[in-house]
Amino acid sequence: MKAARSPGPIRIAHVYRTYFPETQGGLQEAIRQISLGTAQHGVVNTVFALAKDPYPRFLKVPEGDLLRERSFFEVASCDFGGMASFRTFRKLADRVDLFHFHYPWPFGDLLGILGRKSKPFVVTYQSDVVRQRSLDYCYAPLRRAFFNRAAAVVTTSPGYRNGSAFLGQLRCPVHTIPLCIDRRFVPPIDTGRSEGWRAQLGAGYFLFVGVLRYYKGLDFLIAAASMTRLPVVIAGDGPEGERLRALASGLANVTFVGQVTDEDKYALIDGCRAVVFPSHLRSEAFGMTLLEAAIRRRPMISAEIGTGTSFVNAHNVTGFVVPPADATCLASAMQRLAAEPELAARMGAAAYDRYLELFSADRVGAQYAELYKHVLSGTLRA
Repeated sequence: MKAARSPGPIRIAHVYRTYFPETQGGLQEAIRQISLGTAQHGVVNTVFALAKDPYPRFLKVPEGDLLRERSFFEVASCDFGGMASFRTFRKLADRVDLFHFHYPWPFGDLLGILGRKSKPFVVTYQSDVVRQRSLDYCYAPLRRAFFNRAAAVVTTSPGYRNGSAFLGQLRCPVHTIPLCIDRRFVPPIDTGRSEGWRAQLGAGYFLFVGVLRYYKGLDFLIAAASMTRLPVVIAGDGPEGERLRALASGLANVTFVGQVTDEDKYALIDGCRAVVFPSHLRSEAFGMTLLEAAIRRRPMISAEIGTGTSFVNAHNVTGFVVPPADATCLASAMQRLAAEPELAARMGAAAYDRYLELFSADRVGAQYAELYKHVLSGTLRA
């Protein structure tokens, strides 16, 4: 029987390939919000990540501590560190009770197998490997060894759990805990900032916020903008940015505003008619932008890809869920919300209610804290 751990806070180390402030993205935001949520329930959080410029190596951030080592190179969106990463990781193992890995990150799997000493770990399964099929074949033995050592695996939505063949093969318990947002750290409504954006963009635009990646479905949003001539604003940047700007070059109703601060992001959400999230591949496992829309009472349009996007955005309740890669249906949903402002307002209010019910930081943080306690006490149940 496992000995009872001494009373006091649970010390967790989250492990992912990159983190703020060097990189921006939904998964980084998810880790931050989980940390903020669990901190309300007696958890002390550290984030371990790689960075191309890891100086300073240690930072104090609102969600806890950030510890970084150098990323020497990247292959297929996987950062790789050197021997210093393993040394630092093993020292970190002496200071924490439990590791919390965020999958996929193959180098993280190596850390979990070789560097964690005897500390248990849980894995939040953020996404299947979708694009790198040939590399995934080579990676499969490492992944299998890593997951065989996990105490528990968490998926972020019922849809993703049911739709993933890999999750169905696991021997360890698989739990479903959604992602969250802590309202205490959401910027307040800034009337002046919102009016500045409104003067530049007009009112009632349809907004996309996120990294411009291949699976975000932005080709279909641009096509829908061409069909409807409704104003569309795209906030963010990324590897697809140059190509997408060229694709939309003849459309006066599509505006790219680039990377924005958190304050400007929420000001843009405050000024939009709806948030459009047209991701069409399972690489989009959840969609933190949808939670950001819900917390600001904005309706959403997303695609049915069998992941957490349809868990956050309930069809005909908080917005519309359309077929993936279908610009015509996307355009129809946009036109309906543009033509029926009362419906948009009603759906936005329902989105906020759903956020409070399922996705608040206190609720999600309590579920993770409970999972950590069961892992450490040896009382885990599926």
